[in-house]
Parts: sequence; structure tokens; C-alpha cells
Amino acid sequence: MNNGTLYLIPVPLGQTPPDLTLPHAALVCAKQLKHFVAENAKSARAFLKALPSETPIQQIEIHELSEHTPSSALPGLLAPLLAGIDVGLISEAGCPAVADPGANLVALAQARGIRVAPLVGPSAILLALMGSGLSGQNFAFHGYLPVKEEERLKKLRDLEKDSRQERRAQIFIETPYRNRQMLETLLKACAPGTRICVATNLTLESESIATHTCEEWRRRPQPELDRRPTVFLLQA
Repeated sequence: MNNGTLYLIPVPLGQTPPDLTLPHAALVCAKQLKHFVAENAKSARAFLKALPSETPIQQIEIHELSEHTPSSALPGLLAPLLAGIDVGLISEAGCPAVADPGANLVALAQARGIRVAPLVGPSAILLALMGSGLSGQNFAFHGYLPVKEEERLKKLRDLEKDSRQERRAQIFIETPYRNRQMLETLLKACAPGTRICVATNLTLESESIATHTCEEWRRRPQPELDRRPTVFLLQA
């Protein structure tokens, strides 16, 4: 018996109809699948209902995989695939396995010889980089930076130094309710001429992507970032 395929199913980045941000091929695949692994089962059901799925929601099997899932549970999530059943992996972050615990399942699937098929969809990281005007030739994504201000300040200065030396765009994110503190620390840490991009609510009607030097940001009214998904970029 052949293994099933693990499809990496992209989802909208916010309350946007799936057909406005997802390609037709991704929609068709997601509608047909009956087995899923999702970071959050409730939001996964809402996504499948919005498609809508060809299978009644109550008949769809969804297993959760979050940052708290022990590695010992991963083999069980692959069981349907090893039985020849296709499975969809859904993230809370747009594209599965990017800044997402689904990467652990993908790694195990690769190790077991299971076909992994990533489908095209919105990535906040790449959309922010595309719209920033910063280097798309040399960039690095750092995930979340330290929570404590002094440690965050040091990390930002290290990233700025690396950016200056390597001509590299630095990309990072923050928990939405700490966005304001992140921007405040950025403006404290960076040199006046360092370019900073703040990309908020990507793909939504309220989307905002703004790039200014640190000095210009200090003179401008600060954007409303509280509890709005935001990607931060800098380049010295």
C-alpha cells in the first residue's frame, strides 16, 4: 500500500474569505480532504466551513498539533498517511511549518518517506518583505525576540550590526499585544538612518505597510498596532 500525501494547506491571515487570498488549486485540495492536523481545531473547522468542505464538518477528522504537543505524539499523527490516506496540515500562521509547530510533523514525514506537498498561500513574512523595499536578496527571519526589554534591546542592536555588515534585511515578529513595546524598543535601539518597516494586518482591508528611517519614525505619530498581527523588519 502506498503512503498518503501530507498536504500543507495555507489559510487566510485574518477574517478574509478564502477565495480572496488562496489559489484555486489550494481550495480544491482543501475541500476534498477528510483528515487534518491543525494547530487549533476550532479555527480549522471555521476555515473548512468557509470553503466550504465537500464533507460535512462533523465527519471530518481533525487532530491538534500545537507547541505543547510532545514529540512522542507525532508518530500517531502520521498513522492515516501510512495507511494510504491523504492528510492536510493547517496552521494558525497562514503557511504551515513556517514559524509554526507543523514543521516537526513535516520533518518526521520526510524521515518516513511520506510525500509532502506544500500549497501556495499567503505568508506574512514574505508579504512583509515584498512590500518593505528592503533586501529581498539577503534576509533572515528570527521569529520572536526576547521579551525582557534589555535583552530585546541588545538583540536588536546585534541584528542591526549584522544587517550593516552583511547588507541583510532582518525580519521578526511579536505577540500582537506587545507590538507597541517592540516598536518603542526598535526606535531606541537603532541608528537614525536604519530603515524600519512595520507591516500590519496583511491581506486585510486595514493592511498597512510603512517603511521609514528610524529618525523619521521618531518624528511621526505612532501607528495603531495593539493586538494587530504585525511583522517588523530593519535594514541598516
